[in-house]
Amino acid sequence: MNLSDLARQVHATSRLTGRFVLRSGRVADEYFDKYQFEADPVLLDALAEHMAALVPVGTQVLAGLEMGGIAVVTALGRHTGLPCAFVRKAAKPYGTARLAEGADVAGRRVLVVEDVVTSGGQVVVSTQHLRDLGGCVDSALCVIDRQEGGAGALAAEDIELRALLTRADLDSAAALDR
Repeated sequence: MNLSDLARQVHATSRLTGRFVLRSGRVADEYFDKYQFEADPVLLDALAEHMAALVPVGTQVLAGLEMGGIAVVTALGRHTGLPCAFVRKAAKPYGTARLAEGADVAGRRVLVVEDVVTSGGQVVVSTQHLRDLGGCVDSALCVIDRQEGGAGALAAEDIELRALLTRADLDSAAALDR
């Protein structure tokens, strides 16, 4: 499946219209329901296969952000062979009480993996947490960049955003289906 076909399939599977409050607090009239493509094992595998080419050389750990990034990072790990860390929004107060579960990030080059980036807020927060744990983080990879300021916010924190698909890609895919 080529990238254009993949964009059309993601658009058809995930795009909802209505009134949606985003994590940033902004209100949008369309929403990409990431759980729709994350719940489809064939589509998720195809996305991860294409994303593998975007993983920076030298990456040692893939770090998926709770909750949507967990499915994506697991699928991506299958295609890259890299170990995965699962990053919580806050450390749990029981058991291991860790913020990042799975692979150790200390002293390793870590790629943050997210499903959809809008403002970049959670990636910035989680990157700081990973850096506090000793991880070297300078890049993030997402399935969809909504192109609403996330890349700029991440660049201000010395994080390069790589995206498999952008909102423009999805819009172009939708135009082809009309």
